[in-house]
Amino acid sequence: MFAAFLLALREGLEAALVIGILLGALEKFQLQSLKRSVWLGVAAAVGGSLVVGWGLNALGMELEGQAEAAFEGVMMLLAAGLLTWMIFWLHRQGAAIRRELEHDVRVETQRRGAWGLFLVAFTAVGREGIELAIFLLAARFAAGALPTWGGALLGLALAAFGGWVIFTTTYRLNLKRFFQLSNVLLLLFAAGLVAHGVHEFNEIGWIPAVVDPLWDIGHLLPESTFIGQVLTALFGYNANPSLTEVIAYLMYVVSIGILVLPKPSWRVART
Repeated sequence: MFAAFLLALREGLEAALVIGILLGALEKFQLQSLKRSVWLGVAAAVGGSLVVGWGLNALGMELEGQAEAAFEGVMMLLAAGLLTWMIFWLHRQGAAIRRELEHDVRVETQRRGAWGLFLVAFTAVGREGIELAIFLLAARFAAGALPTWGGALLGLALAAFGGWVIFTTTYRLNLKRFFQLSNVLLLLFAAGLVAHGVHEFNEIGWIPAVVDPLWDIGHLLPESTFIGQVLTALFGYNANPSLTEVIAYLMYVVSIGILVLPKPSWRVART
């Protein structure tokens, strides 16, 4: 549930920020009459995301046996790939989000008017919605349907409230700290998705397990317990993983973590 909550909060807050920046830009450029186009774009993006999520969920429910395992493995890796892209994008471009969106508003309203602004809102919010649909489908495979949808609804509700608070109190809120913390959690969550995807491919023979299991601590921390379920949903915990699962998890955390996590600053004391 917490993984779905975190993902929905992250994506929902980004969508709320996008909407707020677009509306703020219209106020800044005295184009208040075009706000309706923003909300129409948001509504279309939400509707499209729901359709994509329903289609993926229906497809996954109809598959059985090896086809179901292959679908789950592909969706796990796809979700991990999208998370990785998002982490890198925010790491490099996060500080320029407001400036880029304001530039888009200025250019598109001059070039295409209301239709251009509709496309800006639809594209920006739709990307977040489709990403969230894929993330939640992957989370559902790991944690179950009810905890996933419950956590997602709670996260979206909090994101909507947070977006309202942000843009009714101040237009210049620095979210750098929030994104840094969530990047660490999402890095570990993405690593768990990678390992889970490898596990599914182990089962159908697409990736050899090599050693299976590498260890078995199910008697100490079963996956069926509350803590085990939380760790499984958040970080891809497996009480009896294969060697290739462990290698995939560690390689992802180390390689991506080195590139995006803040580097410690070492100071040598002078005597």
